[in-house]
Amino acid sequence: MGSSPLVAANQSNIFAQGVGEQPAEIPAFEDHLFRHFAFCLFGGSLRNLGAMRVLTGIQPSGALHLGNYFGAMLPAIGLQEQGEAYYFIADYHSMTSLTDAAKRRQYTLDVALDWLAAGLNPDRCVFWKQSDTPEHTELAWLLSTVTPMGLLERCHSYKDKVAKLADGDVGAVNHGLFAYPVLMAADILLYDTQVVPVGKDQKQHLEVTRDIAIKFNHIYGDTFVIPEPRIQETVAVVPGTDGQKMSKSYGNTLELSGDEKSLRKRVMSIQMDSRSPADPKPDADKNIAIQLLRLVAPPEVAADWENRLRAGGVGYGDLKKGLFEEYWKHFAAFRERRAELASRPDEVREILRAGAVKARAKAQKTLTRAKQACGLD
Repeated sequence: MGSSPLVAANQSNIFAQGVGEQPAEIPAFEDHLFRHFAFCLFGGSLRNLGAMRVLTGIQPSGALHLGNYFGAMLPAIGLQEQGEAYYFIADYHSMTSLTDAAKRRQYTLDVALDWLAAGLNPDRCVFWKQSDTPEHTELAWLLSTVTPMGLLERCHSYKDKVAKLADGDVGAVNHGLFAYPVLMAADILLYDTQVVPVGKDQKQHLEVTRDIAIKFNHIYGDTFVIPEPRIQETVAVVPGTDGQKMSKSYGNTLELSGDEKSLRKRVMSIQMDSRSPADPKPDADKNIAIQLLRLVAPPEVAADWENRLRAGGVGYGDLKKGLFEEYWKHFAAFRERRAELASRPDEVREILRAGAVKARAKAQKTLTRAKQACGLD
């Protein structure tokens, strides 16, 4: 049973980062532009497990970039062919850091456009907005009543945020940031998750969910499936224009839907060493442009550039121009599809509304079970 890693995106990834930003440790939640998490789970009751169901959440926090695309989007979209696929836009989670309502609406639409343009098929999956399924927040309240504050205080995201504040001014941390792991737990438990693929550095997120579910079950009886981790040893790491991991917080991204002029400028700004064109480059495989070419160019084209760079005689300017041309060609169909979808925003919103109806059918069953267990029926 396979799934994509939780990458945040840096996905990207509200459990990391980042369909998405590639995390180092579990970074501060609000510092990521893109969050993504994926779960491999089985539908049905606790004793009647059925077909595989995949759940993925994406936080609407701005323009997606190459790191999001290869680190999270493609692996997650590929899962729609492996069973029941559920994808939601985690707009509730975005509220811990984004307070501009107009931007949230636009970012939410942008996420829908990007994922649909990248290959998400609403006929083969369920795609919706988290805020259209109130079961997530209602279950989060039930879970919060059994969640110790100490558990949340030990979360890296909260500790990292406090550490960045002057004199540890805890009062500056909003409750949403402090308590967001509880909402994450609700996101997972609503769908009877059994196996959660995570990177080694993201295991804490799942441990929090497990702790909460175990305590709820201890108090109210067998209610939730206790998810198990499937540790992903590696995640896709895409280099940015400065050689660090590609991340919006570093300002080193190449966006998927940027205009030609600005994107060309970004590619030409990729940092290189001071060796002359004539010098052989025995370490050509470590060159940022070569690493990016391997992602967007046909294998034989990327290999040719690498061999020529290794032998000497190729200027970095020519190399970056070649990278831009391959990059622009690689995403031509994506841009065309996205522009087509953007011209019909009402249809895109209808896809999300229809998906919410389907998602609630499952979420309501789990919430009803939880409410009955604790005497709220």
